[in-house]
Amino acid sequence: MENSKISTFKVAATYIGTVVGAGFASGQEMLQFFAVFGAKGLWGLLIVTALFMVFGYIIMEIGRGLKTESHLQIIKHSGGRFLSPIIDYLITFFLFGALTAMIAGSGALVKQQFGINPLWGNLIMATFTALTVLTGIKGVINSISAVVPFLVTSAVGISFASILFIQPKSRTYELVAATAPASTSGLISNWLWAAILYVSYNMVLAISVLGPLGVQAKNKSALRNGAILGGIGLGGSAIAIYFAMERNLETVKDMEIPMIYLAGSLSYVLQILYALVLIGEIYTTAVGSLYGFSARITDINSNKAKFYIIGATILALAASQLGFSNMVKYLYPVVGYGGVVLLVCLVITRFKPVKNA
Repeated sequence: MENSKISTFKVAATYIGTVVGAGFASGQEMLQFFAVFGAKGLWGLLIVTALFMVFGYIIMEIGRGLKTESHLQIIKHSGGRFLSPIIDYLITFFLFGALTAMIAGSGALVKQQFGINPLWGNLIMATFTALTVLTGIKGVINSISAVVPFLVTSAVGISFASILFIQPKSRTYELVAATAPASTSGLISNWLWAAILYVSYNMVLAISVLGPLGVQAKNKSALRNGAILGGIGLGGSAIAIYFAMERNLETVKDMEIPMIYLAGSLSYVLQILYALVLIGEIYTTAVGSLYGFSARITDINSNKAKFYIIGATILALAASQLGFSNMVKYLYPVVGYGGVVLLVCLVITRFKPVKNA
């Protein structure tokens, strides 16, 4: 039985793949949460790296102790009678919202890059996402962990290449002053709060996969090392994209998908390839979101689960017609505010004995 459990690498890769989505790979998250704060944004990302390691481990450890199949057991254990329903509703809402945003984003991307009717992009993403989740948690882990190395390498590679070969717009080159606009949404007031909110909303999204992932880990050592490696991978990738965004801030600050622009500035072929990478990023987030949402509303191992999975996908496909562009700007910070409560509860819970539900 132990041999069927997953290794440190798969724990880390699944963790990274759950967090790394369209907002991350497009450059929007690094732009709106960190690059606008200049040098202080870099300090924020160092804090983010540490917090990803800590909270990734806490969630997986609690999930392992509770033998959880969804985020609900963790929330009940962490939030108590009063807070757990609020946190549960927040997470469930955001999982569906993230799924909808990813389906919408896939349509917007194929229209922008390939001139294809966005509905085809929506349909293809929805179909592949549903088919993956129908295979169960092992299928989710395998699909995400297989894609992640290529995704992270591509994002970091484009970032470093843009730093080396793209000449930024003429300005006295120094990290942007703290007087730069805090966020295009106006919801983030300073670099430290940006770092906390960034980790917060990512944990809201990731808890639905990280909890069951803790159960699947080979042992506690694989779980702990996977959390550390995952946090470093996330932080390192984010810092690389941050430098690319900051260096070209005057050019990319108003763009929907700044990383696509940077890739295109290097080579048209790289632009097309990175568009495909971004589709992969969207896929990993969509899969994690649909699995977490479905596991919350039904017994994911039951025969009826497939009807809930397909039904949720169809609803998200319909809702995706409302569009993608404002999700990172408005929804993510708002969910992050609510997620701070979750982080506090998790820290307190770390010192409570785990009782199997």
